[in-house]
Amino acid sequence: MEGRNMKNGDTNKVVGSSLQLEKNQIDVSESSSLKKLGLVASIAAGVQFGWALQLSLLTPYVQLLGIPHTWAAYIWLCGPISGMVVQPTVGYYSDRCTSKFGRRRPFIAAGAALVAVAVFLIGFAADIGHASGDPNGNVVKPRAIAVFVVGFWILDVANNTLQGPCRALLADMAAGSQAKTRYANAFFSFFMALGNIGGYSAGSYSRLYKIFPFTKTQACDVYCANLKSCFFISITLLIILTILALSVVRERPFSLEEIEEEEENLKNNTSGCSRLPFFGQLIGALRELPRPMLILLLVTCLNWIAWFPFLLFDTDWMGKEVYGGKVGEGKAYSMGVHAGALGLMINSIVLGVMSLGIEKIAKLVGGVKRLWGIVNLILALSLAMTIVVTKSAEHYRATHHVVGAAEAPLPPASVRAGALALFAVLGIPLAITFSIPFALASIFSASSGSGQGLSLGVLNLAIVVPQMFVSVTSGPWDALFGGGNLPAFVVGAVAAAASAILSFTLLPSPPPEAKIGGSMGGH
Repeated sequence: MEGRNMKNGDTNKVVGSSLQLEKNQIDVSESSSLKKLGLVASIAAGVQFGWALQLSLLTPYVQLLGIPHTWAAYIWLCGPISGMVVQPTVGYYSDRCTSKFGRRRPFIAAGAALVAVAVFLIGFAADIGHASGDPNGNVVKPRAIAVFVVGFWILDVANNTLQGPCRALLADMAAGSQAKTRYANAFFSFFMALGNIGGYSAGSYSRLYKIFPFTKTQACDVYCANLKSCFFISITLLIILTILALSVVRERPFSLEEIEEEEENLKNNTSGCSRLPFFGQLIGALRELPRPMLILLLVTCLNWIAWFPFLLFDTDWMGKEVYGGKVGEGKAYSMGVHAGALGLMINSIVLGVMSLGIEKIAKLVGGVKRLWGIVNLILALSLAMTIVVTKSAEHYRATHHVVGAAEAPLPPASVRAGALALFAVLGIPLAITFSIPFALASIFSASSGSGQGLSLGVLNLAIVVPQMFVSVTSGPWDALFGGGNLPAFVVGAVAAAASAILSFTLLPSPPPEAKIGGSMGGH
């Protein structure tokens, strides 16, 4: 998800805006056609397909390798760290690249190649570990874990290496045309939604490994083989889309003299901050934040403390609490994880539909400030309802368990429907989370005379810092209360309620003349 997806996807806009080139970087006399914009934007489908697989399948997979639930969240630290560091760094150097292939295309190609390497390491981690001496069975596999962690971190770095220059290339292709810039970002968001739906659909299909029968090995069971098959599809899709886009779109290489001239112009307009092209400007922006932005950062921070536990452990919750399974034992856990992937696909569909009507709904409820408060209450209630679904599933297992049966009964249709309904309802607040905060940041920065790019970069800190906090604390916190997922969900519900209260009471309303639709074009 550009949340895990969104959670990493917006820092590059700061860097992309830090050096606006006056000359067209694309090898055409005018801005590129909509077909070319759509072709480059389609790379987002391949990237988001992989993100969706990470969200739905990898947390259960690491537990199959033997990493305890308490420590599984630490692996996800790579997402916010790479989103905060890799994207601005890659964006900075892609602005200054003098390759004969252009500025952005070398980084996009390198990112796709790194994704292929990472997918191989992740998919074959169990096989590599077994070949190196790991035992089979439901035990800790240290060598497989080491291979997986390396592959996982490479994958997050690669996705961020790919995603930032891809967005920058779209901006270059628009060549200053606001209409084409809006189309480009709309295409990017559309293909992200398609990638989400495709990734979650693949993750929810438990027989995908039969298409690639070689994926099932002595060290790699059916669940592992399905994951491996999903990643094969993901990398094939990404490579095909990347090759097509880079073959059709050509960039004109820039000389070192042209780059130095632009850097000198930038230095003259940034009060000497160019020695730290991204972080120096970001620190300066933090020192002079207006009050509306400070409140927006606080509301956003609480919002993501609420979201991230569910985004991290939703399929694990389905496997353990709803279906009553245990990692590596029987079929219940695997069935729950695949049901969770189906829930995420439904969530993505609702998110996409909701995104189309945000402006109209905001007008109906009295403005974006009130809309954000309302959906945060929906988020809080939905996270609290995970307790009801869990207790209902536990009660059914306790009252319908057959003595001597190898496994507890699967949840009834009513419990499964309730869990999937929560996934669907959560698509409503998620659509707002992916749009309104960025629109408000643009509006507040315009009102105060601040740079919009830097304001969005500061807002990104309010997203990645909570993610890092949740990644570090959610595992030990859950272990303190018995090792399940509900404690983190309860903390999320409390944070969502606090975010709603602050949105209703302290968050300033945007100026009446501001149009949210125009501010959200890039999200």
